[in-house]
Amino acid sequence: MRRTAARAGGAVMYSGADAAAPAGTGPEAVPGPGPTQVPPAAPAPTQAAPQQQYELRTEFPFQLPRGYVDESGTVHRDGVMRLSTARDELVPLRDVRVQENPAFLSVVLLGRVITRLGTLPTVHDGTVENMFASDLAFLQDFYRQINAEGHTRAAVECPHCAEPFEVELGGSRLGES
Repeated sequence: MRRTAARAGGAVMYSGADAAAPAGTGPEAVPGPGPTQVPPAAPAPTQAAPQQQYELRTEFPFQLPRGYVDESGTVHRDGVMRLSTARDELVPLRDVRVQENPAFLSVVLLGRVITRLGTLPTVHDGTVENMFASDLAFLQDFYRQINAEGHTRAAVECPHCAEPFEVELGGSRLGES
């Protein structure tokens, strides 16, 4: 038996396998204050404590080192990749191409998370499959940066002057570290 929030004339409605209300709460019950009455909402405080706003960034722009060349010869370099979901990582595992060749996993996965590439109307695994190897390596590294680590910066301190600063550990371009 479950109690629903729907009220008809101040009475609590019950639903379930046996819709019988508990003793003392049926139509013979005397209306009045009790579990069926909801107290009025308290007014909001005039000065609320400042809340820290956390904005989750889900899309990240990138620029391919070489660029994808479409069938008309147009080079597409600027794109956007979104954060991956669990579904994005699970669905490709059912793909026959991935089951036959596990190296194909990154191609299918990248085809799901790249939301824009140049002026292409859509991006899919066939697009990623026809990219240059250097662009594929760049996208794999970029995927790891935004999904696994979030970022690859570390706070350090200069050993000579003790000035704090950040360094990029992952490198921003292929081959850098």
